[in-house]
Amino acid sequence: MITVNADGKIMVRRCLVTLRPFRIFVLGIGFFTLCFLMTSLGGQFSAKRLGDSPFTIRTEVMGALESRGVLRRMSDMLELLMKRMDILARLENSTDFHKGDEARFPLDRFQPAAGLMERIQAIAQNVSDIAIKVDQILRNSLMSAKMGDGRRDQCEVPRDPKYPDCAGKVEWMRARWTSDPCYAFFGVDGTECSFLIYLSEVEWFCPPLPWRNQTAAAPSPPPPPRAQAAFRSDLARLLELVGTGKESLSFMKKRIRHLAQQWLRAARRLEQKLKGRQRDQKHILVHIGFLTEESGDVFSPRVLKGGPLGEMVQWADILAALFLLGHSLRVTVSLKELQSNLGVPPGRGNCPLTNPLPFDLIYTDYHGLQQMKQHMGLSFKKYRCRVRVIDTFGTEPAYNHEEYATLRGFRTNWGYWNLHPSQFMTMFPHTPDNSFMGFVSEELNKTERQLIKSNKVGSMAVVYGKEASIWKPQGKERFLAILNKYMEIHGTVYYETQRPPEVPAFVKNHGLLPQHEFQQLLRKAKLFIGFGFPYEGPAPLEAIANGCVFLQARFNPPHSSLNHEFFRGKPTSREVSSQHPYAEDFIGKPHVWTVDYNNSEEFEAAIKAIMRTQVDPYLPYEYTCEGMLERIHAYIQHQDFCTTTSPPPPPRAKSPAMQSPPSVLALSPNATHLVWSPSASRDPRAWPPVDSLQVWVSETRHACTETCRRHGLVCEPTFFRFLNKKEVFLQLSITCDSTEYEMNHLYPAVAENVHECYLQKEPLLFSCAGHNSKYRRLCPCRDYREGQVALCRDCV
Repeated sequence: MITVNADGKIMVRRCLVTLRPFRIFVLGIGFFTLCFLMTSLGGQFSAKRLGDSPFTIRTEVMGALESRGVLRRMSDMLELLMKRMDILARLENSTDFHKGDEARFPLDRFQPAAGLMERIQAIAQNVSDIAIKVDQILRNSLMSAKMGDGRRDQCEVPRDPKYPDCAGKVEWMRARWTSDPCYAFFGVDGTECSFLIYLSEVEWFCPPLPWRNQTAAAPSPPPPPRAQAAFRSDLARLLELVGTGKESLSFMKKRIRHLAQQWLRAARRLEQKLKGRQRDQKHILVHIGFLTEESGDVFSPRVLKGGPLGEMVQWADILAALFLLGHSLRVTVSLKELQSNLGVPPGRGNCPLTNPLPFDLIYTDYHGLQQMKQHMGLSFKKYRCRVRVIDTFGTEPAYNHEEYATLRGFRTNWGYWNLHPSQFMTMFPHTPDNSFMGFVSEELNKTERQLIKSNKVGSMAVVYGKEASIWKPQGKERFLAILNKYMEIHGTVYYETQRPPEVPAFVKNHGLLPQHEFQQLLRKAKLFIGFGFPYEGPAPLEAIANGCVFLQARFNPPHSSLNHEFFRGKPTSREVSSQHPYAEDFIGKPHVWTVDYNNSEEFEAAIKAIMRTQVDPYLPYEYTCEGMLERIHAYIQHQDFCTTTSPPPPPRAKSPAMQSPPSVLALSPNATHLVWSPSASRDPRAWPPVDSLQVWVSETRHACTETCRRHGLVCEPTFFRFLNKKEVFLQLSITCDSTEYEMNHLYPAVAENVHECYLQKEPLLFSCAGHNSKYRRLCPCRDYREGQVALCRDCV
């Protein structure tokens, strides 16, 4: 009798006990292998056609090569399992389990184990065979891919002088193509060919590859005729487009509803004025960037707490005007909506849009402009000519031109966009370099005007300032005490539980009032008085329209980005001489009084004079619904910043036989300025019409804005191109010992003390703003319609 070693018995027992779960494990390995093969190999044979995507084959081949490695590792693992089972089998042969009572497990219990071992060996062999076959398939597939796809791995960077940046862009792609998932979205996979395909077909830095399917493009059919814009007669659909979810949007919708009837009447009047003129319907995206969560949306939480509402007033009016003019609108107030509407590919914003931009125009603000630049890639540069930027305080050309602003110290956080200056649209006509967008104030009918005049309280004043911080002393207590001697002072300062301590006890504070109640308060008051802040808001115009006199402080010295924190960093050098320059310059007395608040005698004298003065409600035409509709209609019809004119060439030496073409300008009859020559041709598409042009020479230290205004005109930067010629100096009897082309926002100009003349080298720097003690500037001026400074007399 042979004695069985106890340790061997224990090992065999453990092995037998684990046979069943081990069998399940092996079956699981086999099932997983089958699924993996079906996925990997099935993908190879069900791949898209080669022409569907230039990168399909390469991606799948790489995945299959990894699959081959996995198959080999699985084969090795199964062979290792087989060897371990062989060890158990040898242990069985060296031990007698058939004798004695100690043999608790019959021999037939081991027979399945032997069969299982044979199965494992068979699976291992099959996996090994499959791996070999996969290797053969992949090699054949890779060879056919290389042959059929035009030697994808043998691409060379083309040397084409028409594409000088190609090599540099390929080098950049080699190092950075994984920095943004959008490259992989467009098929870049790390190969030279994928770089070149992307750079030639998605971007435009490299020439098209000759082996790509460059089928001769059939002549595209002419585009279908554009739909015509028709004036709308209902604003309900606009209210749906504005959306919900923010207090700022609710405010804007309330304003649209409140002014709905005035808007509709104005639209009917403008429609009659245009006499059925054909207008193409524009597809317009309105993206209000400052209301997006990504920009902080600091306005919405403050709508009900006395925060600034001027921007939302303007946006509500812009939406109403665009909609009533009959254009197709899309409104977004979130970054996600913006990306969806633009067609931004997934990633970090380095790639162009997936499709051509579907909008003719995009109205946005500086926040939205930044968001578009971050997510549109090269498409931003391509389509930025379609953008209109709603810009409260304006952007002057010197701050807009990136290179010039950087070299000359004009760079700020808000400028350097290299847009056409007229693409910036302001709340007031600060500088003609920008387009005046504006807003509207409520217009009164004849009955309402008479009722206001009869109900005015001659000794009632309302203070301009809804936030308590505006009332902080800083000298205000002195002139408020003077005002309190003559008038009952009312305030509309926001508070929650108790009266703001900044508001003096003698002031009757109504708290923050809804708009219609605030209007009723203004209709009773005689005086609307400003404390110097906020600058250039809509409230003074509303007060004047309701029969109030507006009293404001004169700033000495004027406030600007050089001496005042509020304007620091804004892309303008404009000097603000009062709280509301438009009211001071374009309206004036008797409706607007601008005095020195630090001079108690002057302030008190103004109060007495105002109490004796009778004024009627007054609203400039450009701030009526009809005026704004007319202005925006003209901009949409005539402003085109995508069709650029080439910059003027520098002067070249001429042979005696060569003569300059006759000038389009001629000396005026009184010989004080130049006008458009009667013999010169006129382009009927030119806007504004050239007949309105007058050329005047400024004094030193005077900007063209001021020079034109002194002659009852407005500066028109579009006309600078007609002045930017040496012959113009001669026509104005200006002696030029030398004439040079340079980048300077003050040119064309003359330094008279040295007889040096300068012409503008960069058209984006043509500017009505700016002055210098050294130069007298050549200024292009034009006429304007009464009450509509943005448009010349024949501009509509």
